[in-house]
Amino acid sequence: MAATKTTLKTIGSYAAIGDSFTEGVGDPGPGDTYLGWADRLAVLLADQRDEHDFRYANLAVRGKVLDQIVEEQVPRAKELAPELVSFCAGGNDIIRPGSDPDDVAERFEAAVADLTASVGLVMITTGFDTRGVPVLKHLRGKIATYNVHVRAIADRYGCPVLDLWSLKTVQDRRAWDDDRLHLSPEGHTRVALRAAQVLGYEVPADPDQPWPPAAPRGSVDVTRDNIQWAREHLVPWIGRRLRGESSGDNVEAKRPDLLPL
Repeated sequence: MAATKTTLKTIGSYAAIGDSFTEGVGDPGPGDTYLGWADRLAVLLADQRDEHDFRYANLAVRGKVLDQIVEEQVPRAKELAPELVSFCAGGNDIIRPGSDPDDVAERFEAAVADLTASVGLVMITTGFDTRGVPVLKHLRGKIATYNVHVRAIADRYGCPVLDLWSLKTVQDRRAWDDDRLHLSPEGHTRVALRAAQVLGYEVPADPDQPWPPAAPRGSVDVTRDNIQWAREHLVPWIGRRLRGESSGDNVEAKRPDLLPL
């Protein structure tokens, strides 16, 4: 396994690339912006350095599939040449009917090879465990197959792995936004804490900390609730993927340059 190129405790610049997960959808920020786990991780990293001695760019755009991320975001990340890049991609590809996780992983690896030759350290992520999500639970096998590839790629290129599958606390309903497709602010926070741990940092809270007891929901018709959710959120989301549409066509990266944090 290749040695990492950057001392983890001295990371001074970070660029995040990916789709809605990394952009931070589900975690509202000021105005019409989002925060998200990558922004929260950047703050944790910046706190370890002198004031204004850390630079950060979030290049992620919602709805993007792997090839779009490779074409649009990877070159910019290479140009910025930060000490750390987080690379999460492939999820929007995997959910497409007929998609092949082996093929997606092959293209993902080519991008990882390109990135690791140009930047200090590349942290890659696995997919979430969807066993508790209606409809998407049937894709669990494909996601698991892709995750195995991601871990093998990480071994070959010396990449730390942000393992979302094993982060059991995000399987709680409260870790997810109302659309159940994007993390809630607390879910994003727990992912950020786990990412910092993966990079060797001490964190102010345990991402595996159990949730407090849930408030009683009363008499909820689970089947009806799931049908309504699927009609309002899941079906339109899958429809866009089937048509090859991206909800991020008119969205720009929220922080396209490495700016002081």
